Amino acid sequence: MILAKKVRIYPTKEQEQKLWQSVGTARFVYNYTLAKQEENYKNGGKFINDGTIRKELTQLKKSELTWLNQVSNNVAKQAVKDACNAYKSFFKGLTSKPKFKNKKKNKPSFYNDPIKLKIKEKKVLLEKVGWVKINEQIPIKIKYNNPRVTYDNKYWYLSVGVEVNKKEEELTDISLGIDLGLKDLAICSDGKIFKNINKTKKVKKLEKKLKQKQRQISRKYEINKIKKEGGVRCQFIKTNNIEKLENTTKLIHRKLSNIRNNYIHQVTTSIVKTKPYRIVIEDLNVSGMMKNKHLSDSVRKQCFNKFRQYITYKTELNGIELIVADRFYPSSKTCSICGSIKHDLKLKDRIYKCQHCGAIIDRDYNASLNLSMYKLA
Repeated sequence: MILAKKVRIYPTKEQEQKLWQSVGTARFVYNYTLAKQEENYKNGGKFINDGTIRKELTQLKKSELTWLNQVSNNVAKQAVKDACNAYKSFFKGLTSKPKFKNKKKNKPSFYNDPIKLKIKEKKVLLEKVGWVKINEQIPIKIKYNNPRVTYDNKYWYLSVGVEVNKKEEELTDISLGIDLGLKDLAICSDGKIFKNINKTKKVKKLEKKLKQKQRQISRKYEINKIKKEGGVRCQFIKTNNIEKLENTTKLIHRKLSNIRNNYIHQVTTSIVKTKPYRIVIEDLNVSGMMKNKHLSDSVRKQCFNKFRQYITYKTELNGIELIVADRFYPSSKTCSICGSIKHDLKLKDRIYKCQHCGAIIDRDYNASLNLSMYKLA
């Protein structure tokens, strides 16, 4: 099984400049490939193979795009592959339409060839960057998968896929059902409740600070607005103060993201440590839930997709069976005691009251019990 190993790297000022060059190259080549594919599709042409676009870029490097030679050739190669794969996945119906990468919005990252990636004690060799210090040791003399260098608005990181052996542990005879929600993140059939991290004082304080900074930025942009006549759009002057505030908001976003990510890791690890022989989760329609304007922000903050991603690889690593219940399985509407279905159950009803057996039980706990007893068709 391949797991990602992510470590912080400490580049010098010269090395950081080279890292930014690689990031810029990867973004430019990705957008160039996507534009080629879209133009070709509009003209009625077939899908362009990534090898054809790479050959075209090789010719352009000799004439127009000579600056591409300043970074590793593998950065551009992989960017072409990534764009082509994203376009293929879209037409297969697996993902949404790929978007052009934006310098401000997209996470800066680029690929490093695993064959040329060399690691020694607390140091890593990156192509055309040199030996860079790392804060944590990566296993030496093994095969690495898909190395990527990323920047999170504060620090640089290197992530590599490392092959690990699956754990062989004795599991209990418990079938654990997990109901995900907005009031609490996860309610387990064994009675454990994992609270919503977004309701804590720390997160609320950061969100309040973020809103204040965003309002300051909007006011400053409004002050520096240049009005134009004749139906031309207004122009905004970006001052140094606006840039400082925008950098501050990026760091707050980073901190909030790290808090939520860390909490989901803690919750999923705690669940797996109970060692049930199987875990049953529900197949949530997150994209559909995001369309509800009253709930979309709460759904986004809960990171349900990330929860499923983490629980999937952790169960596989520990030899636990993971079952995803059918999306239309009525886990909340079914009574966990007598099995009758309450069709008129509304979202505001937090307590489940069964009309047949008279059972009174918490709605989310009732759903988790039903999931624990779920049987595959």
